[in-house]
Amino acid sequence: MLQAQNTGQETPISAPAPLSAIDWLSETVKPAPLPLSPNASSPMATPPLSEAPVTGGVAAPLAITTTVLGGPSVDGVGLLPSAKTGYPAALWGRATAGEVSAAIAGLQTEGIAALHDLAVTVLLAEADAPAMEYPAQRGAVLLARVDKLLAIGALDQAYALIEAAGPATNADLFRRAFDVSLLMGQEDRACSEMRATRGLDIAPQTRVFCAARAGDWMGAKLTLSTETALSGIPAIEAELLERFLDPEAFADPTLPQPPKPITPLIWRIYDALGETLPTGTLPIAFAHAELSTRAGWKAQAEAAERLARAGVLSPNQLLGIFTSQKPSASGGVWDRITAFQAFDAAISAGDAGGAGDAGAVAAALPPAYGVMKAAELEVAFATLYGEALANLNLQGEAGDLAYELGLLSPAYERLAGDPAAGTLRGYLAGLARGDLAGQTATGDLGRAVAAGFLAPALPDDLAQLAASGNVGMGILAAIARIQTGVLGEDRAVTEGLALLRALGLESSARRTALELMILERRG
Repeated sequence: MLQAQNTGQETPISAPAPLSAIDWLSETVKPAPLPLSPNASSPMATPPLSEAPVTGGVAAPLAITTTVLGGPSVDGVGLLPSAKTGYPAALWGRATAGEVSAAIAGLQTEGIAALHDLAVTVLLAEADAPAMEYPAQRGAVLLARVDKLLAIGALDQAYALIEAAGPATNADLFRRAFDVSLLMGQEDRACSEMRATRGLDIAPQTRVFCAARAGDWMGAKLTLSTETALSGIPAIEAELLERFLDPEAFADPTLPQPPKPITPLIWRIYDALGETLPTGTLPIAFAHAELSTRAGWKAQAEAAERLARAGVLSPNQLLGIFTSQKPSASGGVWDRITAFQAFDAAISAGDAGGAGDAGAVAAALPPAYGVMKAAELEVAFATLYGEALANLNLQGEAGDLAYELGLLSPAYERLAGDPAAGTLRGYLAGLARGDLAGQTATGDLGRAVAAGFLAPALPDDLAQLAASGNVGMGILAAIARIQTGVLGEDRAVTEGLALLRALGLESSARRTALELMILERRG
């Protein structure tokens, strides 16, 4: 933690914490004035996370934050203890809160499931809070972690992290918890938490929405008319809320064009008015809203694909949605569901011991894997079926696909087998075991991946991270290098894989290498 020098002056700010990238949050809480930095006449870029208020009767948010240096911080809160992650308590080493927040804000996880899983583990890890450069940074790392989880669509984890930090009596955390509840179809939970929260200035549109949800239509109408007269609610939102409260008062059923950005509260109001806004072009967090049974099956399936592709929907949930009904049309997601269901029926019959099922699976596997590959859902498909396929001893094209899927599954090392050295299978099996002795890599990417397993010399900055034991920043740096590498800088792939191995993250390095080679992710 920060050690204050006995100079009678506060430690100056070196740089403000980065602004949140989440620009679609509902205005559920009126923003507090930003605190002034100790050595500047302008507000800091990011408002601090305040401590819980000491009274329940103050309506305005707290604008002044006091912090006991060296005291406990919510920045260390996590869902995964060290015993589960294997990470040290000092996960962030000597890195400061500002450095950690900036690194998390820049984190990219798209396209490689192994790196996505690793990133989520880091974001949820319980650890010592990084040192603060000034007291108002308290909570900045927690907020950065929550925002990154929201950005990648991991809503359940984001909400659980907020809960672990304590009651959401802070404006920043409250906004995020409220919106997560809206997107998960739990409006009543969101409004219940609003009523139980003290010390925040709840925005009028939120109060109107929640009053109506609670059946207090008169109170909702009074609040809406008063705030509309005072221009306390934007015009479009006021009209939407008027229609929400009394749709029969409008002769023209045409709804106004939605404002930009669309927030979870706006999305829910349109949904309640019977004009659900499609989520395909909205941030991925909105896809959760279409998993509800209120959505049509096609919308559910497309949202499930999007979330599974991002690694935030379990393969079993995807399976449940894909097999819940029979498609009555063709094209797009219907073709994928049709091929998926045919394959699932074949391999499920095989599991039951039916005769000739290996032949049915061999016929159904290529088209099913083809559509899943086109949708970049190979890892989810492998997680569901990789081990079962390995037990069927398929040959030819189906055998090659089954082998690939086994290497993309959680049982990759066991299913790698011992193929002949010098072959592609031999090289992939070597990656699965972390031993490339006698194996030959081909292509620029193959050679870059192989080099990461042959103890290359790390650049000075990465070598210092590995030597210092700064596991958290090391993981973020390794992910960043590999993501840069898939865009064509092969040396960065080598460095990222080598750093993961130097940090003791052998399984993550092997899984990443296999995905890079089998799926040929190139940005």
